[in-house]
Amino acid sequence: MNVELPFAPVDTIIRRNAGDLRVSADASEELAKRIQEHGADLAVGAADRATADGRKTLMAGDFGVETVVEKEDLELPVAPVDRIARIGIDDRYRVSMDARIALADILEDYADNVARAATTLAHHADRRTIKAEDIETYFSLFQ
Repeated sequence: MNVELPFAPVDTIIRRNAGDLRVSADASEELAKRIQEHGADLAVGAADRATADGRKTLMAGDFGVETVVEKEDLELPVAPVDRIARIGIDDRYRVSMDARIALADILEDYADNVARAATTLAHHADRRTIKAEDIETYFSLFQ
């Protein structure tokens, strides 16, 4: 599976949670992969809700979002999030701009939670660098 999400914004999200720790490139890559998997799964559920409502366009509400944040307030870029949303759904669905922004917001919160936990795990391992193994450990413990 190709990772659609650029690593730079994911790295920024990890760093804003890392405090004085360094972040390995592998950690950013691993988290980007996990974000993509989660986003594709969420889009499948949203597509099921849209289908149940007789729609072919995914809306923010299909992701459980009532209030959509400003696009400029997000670290994750919307275009790759749109591609992520389309991984698990077929081409007959459209994804509204509000749905893209809502999904990006959800995925950014998800990434923040994982990054905070990875920071804790790196501290616990008495390391000064967050590594991919910290991201993997989080998922093996909490998913």
